[in-house]
Amino acid sequence: MTDYATKNDLTIQQVYEEHISGAKRNVERPVLTECLDYCRGNDTDILLVSELSRLGRNVDEVLSSIRWCKENHLNIYLQKENIYIYDREGRENPYLTIMIAVLGTAAQLERENIVFRLQSGRRRYVEKNIALTGKSGLGREGYRKPKDQKAEEYKETLKLLRKGYPYRKVAKLCDVSESTVKRLKKEFEI
Repeated sequence: MTDYATKNDLTIQQVYEEHISGAKRNVERPVLTECLDYCRGNDTDILLVSELSRLGRNVDEVLSSIRWCKENHLNIYLQKENIYIYDREGRENPYLTIMIAVLGTAAQLERENIVFRLQSGRRRYVEKNIALTGKSGLGREGYRKPKDQKAEEYKETLKLLRKGYPYRKVAKLCDVSESTVKRLKKEFEI
């Protein structure tokens, strides 16, 4: 993207790089949200994106991102697809919606195929291990903290949960992961 910007005399204001599952909804993607907010707040003319799937992994998410950019007069260049929302004269690409729908559907199907292959491989692995060893071969075996030790270690977390605080707030206040908070809530039946 930097090379493209340099070749086309574009000034780079900010660079964003996201490492998150493509299965996440756009509202669960803080880097994408931050990037779009930055573009809106800093009069950015064009957003360079490596490929369409970076704007969402299903058609609805992609179209929502594109719609947001159009509403905020932000042009997008998709490098892999070599597509702009607007041409140099500011006219909208007449084939944009059709291409986005087709390419967005392809990205969604690709994601679904990846999930299917991963689940299929996992099932075969588990079946094979159970046949050979009687165990699935997945997960960790070994030491588990006793419940009373967890109660002491996560005393503040449990206290906030009992007061009815939401997961995210508890996780943030206690500096623990949301999954830990959920696990504690389930284990301690709060």
